[in-house]
Amino acid sequence: MARVKIKRRRVSIPPKATLAILTALSILLMILSFTTDLIPNILGNIAGYTFQPFKEGLTDVSTYIGGRAEDMRKVQEVLSENSALKAQVDELSQKNDMLIEDRFELIELRELFELNEEYSGYDKIGARIIGKDPGNWYSVFIIDKGKNDGIKDGMNVIAGSGLVGIVTKTGDTWAQVRSIIDDDSNVSGRMLNTSDNLIVYGSLESMENGTIEFGQLSDPDDEVNVGDKIVTSNISDRYLPGIAIGFISSIKKDPNNLTKSGTLTPSVDFEHIDIVLVITQMKEEPGLP
Repeated sequence: MARVKIKRRRVSIPPKATLAILTALSILLMILSFTTDLIPNILGNIAGYTFQPFKEGLTDVSTYIGGRAEDMRKVQEVLSENSALKAQVDELSQKNDMLIEDRFELIELRELFELNEEYSGYDKIGARIIGKDPGNWYSVFIIDKGKNDGIKDGMNVIAGSGLVGIVTKTGDTWAQVRSIIDDDSNVSGRMLNTSDNLIVYGSLESMENGTIEFGQLSDPDDEVNVGDKIVTSNISDRYLPGIAIGFISSIKKDPNNLTKSGTLTPSVDFEHIDIVLVITQMKEEPGLP
């Protein structure tokens, strides 16, 4: 059986008719918009439904950006305040360090003044330490006074509460001092209460315990005890007599049973020295013991 094809016809509207219809519709919408609220309401509703989500999104974005900007402003203010506070803390810390330094220097100057009064019979020159050997101890160091200031080799140096050492080398504007704690140092001393003589030996190893050593003490009557004071001896050929060296911290009999030896605590803090007094008189000068 043969199939019958049905051919559909397309209905086409002439362009002129389409234009006429659109024109009439436009006129109708204009009349309605001027005479009623129907069209504006419809368009407003369409616009509201269409653009409201975008408006809300823009509001949220604006609020977020504004909040972030405010947070950044506050962070910047905090950073500025923190920087200012840090600068203030640094300044106060520096001032505090200067006050502490001034305090220690005042204490040191007071000690030197008292030391100057104690040994008022000797002429002295004040000097500041400008260099030292490596290590914790002021065993060998350089001062800022020299030949131009009248400093000579062999002059005694004092600080704190007693003897520091002796000048061993001089330049025009500087001098080298070897202290009594140095391994190459030895001093003729005597017990202040018994006048018994002894030798004080420098020892950096012993100084790790805060002491140095002594020996050749003749004490037949066992009169010397821990805590007794040792000063420089009259028989020393380099050191002026009567300058405090330190205090006995331990004592024992030597194997020969004739002499004693031990350790002493120096009168000077050899870990912290800044200013010293150089006695300008020397042992070999006439008129000195």
